[in-house]
Amino acid sequence: MLVATTRSLPKPVGPLTEALFATLSKAPTGAALPYAAAEAYGHDLQLALYACYELHYQGFPGVSDEWEWDPELLRFRAHLEDAFLSALRRDVAGGEDVTGEVEALLVDSAGTAGYLCDEGEWWQMREYFIHRSIYHLKEADPHAWVLPRLRGRAKAALVAVEFDEFGGGRAERMHSQLYADLLDGAGLDSGYLAYINDVPAPSLALVNMMSLFGLHRGLRGALVGHFAAAEITTAPAAKRMEKALERMQAHPVCIRFYTEHIEADAVHEQVLRHEVLGDLLEREPELAADVVLGIQATELLETHLADHLMTNWKAGRSSLL
Repeated sequence: MLVATTRSLPKPVGPLTEALFATLSKAPTGAALPYAAAEAYGHDLQLALYACYELHYQGFPGVSDEWEWDPELLRFRAHLEDAFLSALRRDVAGGEDVTGEVEALLVDSAGTAGYLCDEGEWWQMREYFIHRSIYHLKEADPHAWVLPRLRGRAKAALVAVEFDEFGGGRAERMHSQLYADLLDGAGLDSGYLAYINDVPAPSLALVNMMSLFGLHRGLRGALVGHFAAAEITTAPAAKRMEKALERMQAHPVCIRFYTEHIEADAVHEQVLRHEVLGDLLEREPELAADVVLGIQATELLETHLADHLMTNWKAGRSSLL
């Protein structure tokens, strides 16, 4: 079953995380945290940002709850966010053609799931599970931040999708619990953030993007764009994962996680496209560019992770740290 407790603070990987984790291990004092410029997609910045965001989720044992809204910590986090968001805006094409972006998502692409389906090995599948655990054990949580920022049909429809993500009110059917079951079935640790020290920056960046978009009202359009991209592309990938796991004769609970997404996300795709996006842009057409940002940033960061996985796997190396 899903272990509720969060692991302790991760191991620092550079000057940002060294300063941050040393500070978080103490009580807030009002002193400024030192910030040094770092690579926006680099491990040090992404791990520091992930830890800052985690204070809004489960927190860390031994870290005071007072840090969540500490002004100096928020100022430090803002530097990290500015670097990350600037890089995302720089590296996507941009535009306001939401319809065109959504139609492009409907073109099926094999991606990492295709590789795992056709020729992947069990050790690679287990690594893939570890990478995704950083998100799936908090699945639906980052998206919930946007609910108070929506109105009308868009809000009601997104709540309906989230209701499914949270198991329709049944704890054992929450998607986060289904993923914990998957990890158990694969002989892996299902503890929350159990693998935070094992995954590289591309895995962290995807979840950081969700938290960034969700926690800022001004980026509500980007969060909805990301959510739509995720739901539209999940069902085809889940079908490939189901086939891959059947070929590998994986435990049924591993397969169950993906069959659940084949069924649920086929419906969610329609709801996100027509009810959420449609109503949001009818009410606030000026958010079109942000919706496009959310879609394109999701594709960009998924590509970063896929490139990392395939580069290492095809060289016969582990993709984990």
